[in-house]
Amino acid sequence: MKVNIKPLADRVLIEPAEVEQKTAGGIIIPDTAKEKPQKGTVVAVGPGKKDEQMTLKTGDTVLYGKYAGTELTLDGINYLIMKESDIYAVI
Repeated sequence: MKVNIKPLADRVLIEPAEVEQKTAGGIIIPDTAKEKPQKGTVVAVGPGKKDEQMTLKTGDTVLYGKYAGTELTLDGINYLIMKESDIYAVI
């Protein structure tokens, strides 16, 4: 996927994973009870800071904080932009 956004410094652009529609037991989750996803795919990576290199790369699947980042919509697709330090793990 190609986007026209290039994050600056140590920021990354993430496409959040889809929100679960059903539980493992098959119960449909209403919109009011759905939680924000905490997993997503890295779409773009900034160049890093002068004294720190970026450890993430495009295509990595990551875990991040529930309220981390800033939401934005581009061409009808929702993204999050956040600092690399807000990301907890690569899975």
